[in-house]
Amino acid sequence: MERRADIKDAPSLLVTTLKQFTRLMQDEMALAKAEVSRNVSRAGVGLALIGVGAILALTALNVLATALVAWLAETELSAGTAALIVGVGLLAIAVIVALVGKSRLSAKALAPSKTSANVRSDIRTMKEATNA
Repeated sequence: MERRADIKDAPSLLVTTLKQFTRLMQDEMALAKAEVSRNVSRAGVGLALIGVGAILALTALNVLATALVAWLAETELSAGTAALIVGVGLLAIAVIVALVGKSRLSAKALAPSKTSANVRSDIRTMKEATNA
């Protein structure tokens, strides 16, 4: 037996739909907050890695400056060459660490992608439901 829709049911159906929509939006906001919170902590790690890279770069510049002084002070390059190798090595590590940190700060990595996909899906579902 098929039940026909009655116009008298429309207000209660509308209220139910609005309540469900409100709850859905609240859930999506909670998901967005959780995702943004996770991305903020990811950004913190990225900033820390950039800081470590900056400290290593300063150390490398100090060693490179020492290498140059040692090289100029001596006619033989053994002490200066050794310091130069250490300085270049530290500088390479600093660049790698800074690049890894920078990649964690990209706009794409920080965007709440799951939430936006869910909202698009919710909108699509609501459009389909209203057209049915």
